Amino acid sequence: MDTDGEGWTVLQRRGNFNRSNDYFFKDWASYKTGFGDIEKDFWIGNDNIFALTNQRLYSILFDLKAVDGEKRHALYYSFWIDEESYKYTLHIKDYSGNAGDSMTGSHNNQKFSTKDQDSNPGASCARKHKGGWWYGACHLSNLNGLYLRGKHESYADGVNWYSWKGYHESLDTTEISGVARGGAGGARAPPKIFSCALTLHDIPVLFLCNSIKYF
Repeated sequence: MDTDGEGWTVLQRRGNFNRSNDYFFKDWASYKTGFGDIEKDFWIGNDNIFALTNQRLYSILFDLKAVDGEKRHALYYSFWIDEESYKYTLHIKDYSGNAGDSMTGSHNNQKFSTKDQDSNPGASCARKHKGGWWYGACHLSNLNGLYLRGKHESYADGVNWYSWKGYHESLDTTEISGVARGGAGGARAPPKIFSCALTLHDIPVLFLCNSIKYF
């Protein structure tokens, strides 16, 4: 889905960038602050997602590409997460697109989980599916799972989007991006954070939350 020039901010990117296939199988602290290279594999950080989505009403777009080159997308008109004390609980609804809805049924109102802070201790979803995500019990999407790039025999531990490719085919590339919608009157609450922080190539970087554009 073309978003050039519309103020979209990249939240996540996966692709064939010569990383280990478990590069996204990280701990809570890594997902909290963000990691990677914005031009390659990348997670902006849960604190930064909270800052972005709690300043204005926000929409989120999932751009997906399979290994055969086919592209699909899923757009959710309403998206935000809670702060860390609430485990970055996800709120997402109002789907449109052609990839199928693999977010609202299993992931809406779910807490974020990582291998060292699993919010589903009985199911151990983060360890079982090798990622950090808003797992229910356990998932219909796993975009931070193992980068297996194509069909795989293992169950639901790849970069999976169940409603399109099921649990045994890992996507080639994904980009998750968000955009603020409406004017200042559309804000849910007064802005609590005006800047985002991220470490790129081991260098701390401070930037305005809306300064990273989708490309």
